[in-house]
Amino acid sequence: MKNITDSFLCFIYWPSAGSFGFDTDILATNLINLSVVLGVLIFFGKGVLSDLLDNRKERILITIRNSEELREAAVEQLEKARARLSKVETEADRFRVNGYSEIEREKLNLINSIYTTLEQFENYKNETIQFEQQRAINQVQQRVLQQALQGALGTLNSCLNNELHLRTIGANIDMFGAMKEKNN
Repeated sequence: MKNITDSFLCFIYWPSAGSFGFDTDILATNLINLSVVLGVLIFFGKGVLSDLLDNRKERILITIRNSEELREAAVEQLEKARARLSKVETEADRFRVNGYSEIEREKLNLINSIYTTLEQFENYKNETIQFEQQRAINQVQQRVLQQALQGALGTLNSCLNNELHLRTIGANIDMFGAMKEKNN
């Protein structure tokens, strides 16, 4: 292998005799070619690569900034949601307490209403019992009176003869006539 300093240019071979020719040592030539290509790429591609990296950096920074803004908005929304949740829980507790109080009031009202209704039913029952007792007493009195009248009529019919019958009728007519005169 030749010394790299001996073959400085890629394809040009400078033999010591002073003639011009091509270097046939591929390994040494490739190293020199690669270094020249890399040098040219670095020199001319440095701006393009720098611009690409700057654009990429700017996009990353914008993305990070947007992410931070979204995170802040999400944190703000979370705080608002927590505040609303707290408010709703407080309101739910208040409704629950009010609901229990309302249920207790309704329960007491219902119990009082049931007691009132039961008292009314008791009064109706007692009135019905008194009415039925009075009706039964009236029926018994009518039956006793009817039987007494039938007994009296039977006794009268068996005891009356024609003459007694005519005298009783005359006395009753006189009695009715006296009552009529008194009323006028």
